[in-house]
Amino acid sequence: MAAVEPAPEQIRKAIDTFLEIAYEGAHPPLVVQSQLATLNAWKGAFLAAPVFAKLPGRYSMRLGNKYYPHMKLVMEPSPDQKQWLFRADTHDRHCCPPPEAPEYTEFCKLMERNQRVSEKIETAWADQGLPTFKTYLREDLARRKGEAKLN
Repeated sequence: MAAVEPAPEQIRKAIDTFLEIAYEGAHPPLVVQSQLATLNAWKGAFLAAPVFAKLPGRYSMRLGNKYYPHMKLVMEPSPDQKQWLFRADTHDRHCCPPPEAPEYTEFCKLMERNQRVSEKIETAWADQGLPTFKTYLREDLARRKGEAKLN
């Protein structure tokens, strides 16, 4: 049985937490504010709103962060397809310049900063009870340990 998509309330909580951490309490850029206004005004099915990029079995919303405008909130099914997981995708690995490029060192610093922001967001989501890949792994490991004890 396929997982039920995340509820709008969960998604809104994930968005609010993402933005609070990514922009350190400051207002996000106008483009992000515009997406939020569109989402708030949307009257159709929540995940059908035009602010979400849709791929088979995956939704994302580009929210950026204080340092990098391309970071995304991603929602995708867990490996066992039983639940949806939230992920803060730094969306920077695909465009890293080669080591000999003059901007390589600074870009690596940006990637490290993005990773720290991503980890803070996902930790906050887990603390709020929103499912992430790490919480999925912890639950799966606990389940497997429990099964091993029964055998």
